[in-house]
This record gives sequence, C-alpha cells and structure tokens, in this order.
Amino acid sequence: MFLAKVVGNVVSTRKVEKLTGSKLLLVEPVDFEKQQSLGPPLVAVDAVGAGEGEIVLVVQGSSARLTPATESSPVDATIMAIVDFIDLAGTQTFRK
Repeated sequence: MFLAKVVGNVVSTRKVEKLTGSKLLLVEPVDFEKQQSLGPPLVAVDAVGAGEGEIVLVVQGSSARLTPATESSPVDATIMAIVDFIDLAGTQTFRK
C-alpha cells in the first residue's frame, strides 16, 4: 500500500466487461512527509470516488482485486481510501 496523488483521468470506451463502469484514474506515488512525487504515474481503478488533486491510498497486486468494486477483475492497482490527514511522528504533514 502506498500514498499517491490523483493527477488525472483515463478514459477507455472499449475494455473488458469486468471493468465496464469502473473509473480509471492516473495516480502519482508521493512522499509521506511532503507529498512530493516519488515516481512516474500509474493507472488505478477508483473504488472510493476519489477526485483529481486528492491524496489517496493505493494497493497493488492481488490485493487490488479484493474490494467489492474490483473483485475478480483484471486489475493491478486500486484506490481503496481517500486520505483526510497524515500525522507523522506527532506532526501533521497533510490535511485535506
């Protein structure tokens, strides 16, 4: 599981049936302390209604298929939470 910032949308009119109706977002992994980029963006299925600019928790691998929105779907990354705040060593580093 890692923190990421939603940086865009991915629109695909043709996809496998299991993904029909799924919202695909472009997320960029970010640093826990400064919310600065840690690497290139990747596509994740949105299971919680996230929007552009939000900090989210993303899960990858087989765990990405364990949410009700992605069960038995061919996904490798799922947004499974929207972050309200981050408290690191007693200091709040992020607040929505």
